Amino acid sequence: MADSPNILLIMSDQHSPHFLGCASDEFVRTPTLDQLAAQGVRFTNNHCGNPLCVPSRMTFLTSRHSSDIRVWTNRCRLQSEIPTFVHHLANAGYETTLCGRMHFNGADQRHGFERRIIGDISPQLGHIPTSTAGQTAAGVRVAGPGRTAYSRYDEDVTQVACQFLESLDKQPRERPFFMTVGYVLPHCPFIAPKQLFDEYIDKISVPQLPQGYHDSLHPFMKAWREHRQVDELTDEQVRIARAAYYGLVTFMDELIGKIVSTLADTHFGKDTLIIYTSDHGEMAGEHRMWWKSSFYQGSVGVPLIFSLPGQVAEGRTIPETTSLLDIGPTLVDLAGGEPMFGVRGRSLKRFLCQNGEAANWHNTAFAELGGLQNDPPARMIRRGQWKLNQYHGHNLPQLFNLETDPDEWNDLGADSAYSTVRDELCDEVCADWSGDTVLRALETAQNDSKVLEDFSRKARKSTEDAPDLWTAPDGCNIFPEV
Repeated sequence: MADSPNILLIMSDQHSPHFLGCASDEFVRTPTLDQLAAQGVRFTNNHCGNPLCVPSRMTFLTSRHSSDIRVWTNRCRLQSEIPTFVHHLANAGYETTLCGRMHFNGADQRHGFERRIIGDISPQLGHIPTSTAGQTAAGVRVAGPGRTAYSRYDEDVTQVACQFLESLDKQPRERPFFMTVGYVLPHCPFIAPKQLFDEYIDKISVPQLPQGYHDSLHPFMKAWREHRQVDELTDEQVRIARAAYYGLVTFMDELIGKIVSTLADTHFGKDTLIIYTSDHGEMAGEHRMWWKSSFYQGSVGVPLIFSLPGQVAEGRTIPETTSLLDIGPTLVDLAGGEPMFGVRGRSLKRFLCQNGEAANWHNTAFAELGGLQNDPPARMIRRGQWKLNQYHGHNLPQLFNLETDPDEWNDLGADSAYSTVRDELCDEVCADWSGDTVLRALETAQNDSKVLEDFSRKARKSTEDAPDLWTAPDGCNIFPEV
């Protein structure tokens, strides 16, 4: 690959790795992402570092675990003293630009980005019916055809991104650019444009649970389901929400297509590496579950595609276990920057080469949960075919063999036949992690956060004082009949 390529990274919010045409979903229409995969490298076992928005994005940016940076929930803040891979790219001579969503908390809305050309989405969104504590099912019950400020925001992000690329095309370039385009879709609530909702409503199926599923379920997951009321949803509610989610994925793909087309029309289009990923997944009815915040693959897994025809291998799929934490070291490696120090991720560059093989790849990924909606802290390790989920306060973990049980129905955590692999993975997942430590740190962080949030509300008199926020225009929320 050429030294210091321009880099366009597109990050969506809550896109399941299963909802892609190139991932063999028989219904979803994602031509743009499928083309990027056909012209590039797709990682089929990629994971986020924490299946929740803020901690996932902050672990992605720093290439460190939640426990390393003390960011476990959406109220936590990344300390400005912790460098991100964006700092490294800027130090390597890149012009760094953020366009849209990144979900930074606190006063620092850059963390290495030199400029932001459209602000993050404001929390004041005209009462979007989203999933609040104890009511995850609310985002399903309201599902159907319509519009929200989320779709309007992503349209604005797309327009600004395209205008920015067109402006770059008219200017002499002294430095390569790195631009992140951040979307909020296909995040819940599941309200999709009517045309796209109608495209899917009569096609998709409604997942069902195996007989006796609840009887053999781990106590952590039993409580998870109860807190979020997912077992109260009817088949028709699930069908409508899944159709809307399919529609949102296609809507997002269409927006990405506009950016890819605009890039192709520039003089630097053939010299720009495109990366697509998401901050975490979405269960979207799998296991009759919704949202994220679990370690099932639909939630903790995320799409990852690298595309630069002629320089990145084309049409290759990588089955090895990888993580969002690997993206930063990869981009710094490609940029020729100083290697990131003290990080957990590793460069994927070897996988991207035409004949690339990654000998001695560690084939391991970790993810954490900091405790949400009365859940205890938890940590996951994925190593090759094995996945182990350790839940604080529970003696036995969940253990799955994803080679023989890719849908994660058969929990082997209590099976003595697998005690050796279970004990080895338990030792590794807990070697540098403690649920008690997480709880103590979160208590302090939540008290600190309340003080800072109170200050922010009093200090900010209007949205005009907050240039880093995008404010929803009137009338952009149109909800289905409930």
